Amino acid sequence: MNQKIITIFGTSKAKEGDEIFNLAYEFGRLCAEAGYAIANGGYKGTMMAAAKGAKEAGGKTIGVTCSAFGKKGPNEFIIDNIITENLAQRVAKLVEIGDAYVVLPGGTGTLLELAEIWESANKGFVNPAKPIILINDFWKPLVELMAKDDPGCKNCIMQVENAEKAVQVLKEYWK
Repeated sequence: MNQKIITIFGTSKAKEGDEIFNLAYEFGRLCAEAGYAIANGGYKGTMMAAAKGAKEAGGKTIGVTCSAFGKKGPNEFIIDNIITENLAQRVAKLVEIGDAYVVLPGGTGTLLELAEIWESANKGFVNPAKPIILINDFWKPLVELMAKDDPGCKNCIMQVENAEKAVQVLKEYWK
């Protein structure tokens, strides 16, 4: 059986010691302990935190970086790096390689990623469906707002309180 890859989206602004950084670290660690590989954008913030947690727990980490950003390379906890030319390719690759998606708090970049996976799931473009899990209540106001227009859009995402619940959902999904 192929190792499942969990694509994680979240802010690049989180710093070590921040609640969101710690959440990402914990989720990465728990994924590795459960036997999952993780993929993310490969840079700093929650991307670094999740990769650090996963790598320190012996897990596989994949970064999908973007040459258009002009950055030197991925963070030190990325084992395999996939380089894309632009943001659209980066998001597409992260979506393509993920067997499930976990969304942490974030800004407009994370919103772009969430919108991509959510709309694809909502329109039934992903077959079989892949889990989309939002950790904590950061995105709850957005989910409620979108549900005013399309109440059914809530059916293709799950909202959980913490990293442990997210991994529990993934384990149940692939039981």
